[in-house]
Amino acid sequence: MKRAFVFPGQGSQAVGMGKALSDAFPVAREVFEEVDDALEQKLSNLMFEGPAEDLTLTENAQPALMAVSMAVVRVLESEGKLKLSDHAAFVAGHSLGEYSALAASGVLGLSDTARLLKTRGQAMQAAVPVGVGAMAALLGLDYDAVVAIAEKAAEGEVCSAANDNAPGQVVVSGHKAAVERAIELAREQGAKRAVLLPVSAPFHCSLMAPAADAMAEALSKVTFGVPSLPVVANVRAAAESDPNSLRDLLVEQVTGSVRWRESVEFMAGQEIEQLVELGAGKVLSGLVRRINRDMKGEAVGTPEEIEVFLKSL
Repeated sequence: MKRAFVFPGQGSQAVGMGKALSDAFPVAREVFEEVDDALEQKLSNLMFEGPAEDLTLTENAQPALMAVSMAVVRVLESEGKLKLSDHAAFVAGHSLGEYSALAASGVLGLSDTARLLKTRGQAMQAAVPVGVGAMAALLGLDYDAVVAIAEKAAEGEVCSAANDNAPGQVVVSGHKAAVERAIELAREQGAKRAVLLPVSAPFHCSLMAPAADAMAEALSKVTFGVPSLPVVANVRAAAESDPNSLRDLLVEQVTGSVRWRESVEFMAGQEIEQLVELGAGKVLSGLVRRINRDMKGEAVGTPEEIEVFLKSL
């Protein structure tokens, strides 16, 4: 079966994540310890024990989710003697998950990835004062309809489609008042649901420009290797293997839209039959069927799921 490994983004975090991996596998524990050391904080304690409101902070959630994904990767490599490039044609990740994909494919080192995501979280939070921006999920409308709604709702402010997650599941981002106008317009146009999201900043829109500048500087100081398998990049919804291009795409990604539906469709067009989500939660494996009915999704994030997956190979 032709497969791709995919990595979750923000929203998949939960208190307790990674603990079973840490308890069961020394190699997973080593990942969490290396991330703790790189960040000079006990992020693993926060992941295992909470409190949830601290784990949810962008600067903590981003490296934490990457750490769980990389713990799963390392366990597969050590316990299952599995080489990612032998069992998949692509890697991809949703927003911050793209960093996990780059780490998993050998482009970035683990410590560098953790520090970059801490910086990314802090920069995204600092880009817009709390309360100025917002994001909303508009469900039941197609992408083109949401783009038109966002343009109409802007009224001189910023409002744009930030995440194209699946058919009928699009997120808008921008100034709070503009996003609220988009919610009203979406309801008028028959959206099944149109709700503000509990996020601390308006990600993936032009208001994030200061964060993109901060990431350009941070990324310029880090060595990028050649990936062991092509990375399907969020902003392009196409495969990329050139290290310099991958670096540039991470900068673009801060203000650019997450084109997840198109990324999955691109992989389907490359005859990918299965997406295996490595890390916390089941968000991406759950979206697969909504995007492409012929594709299978599987979540691998616990010791039990790892065992089942390795037996299936």
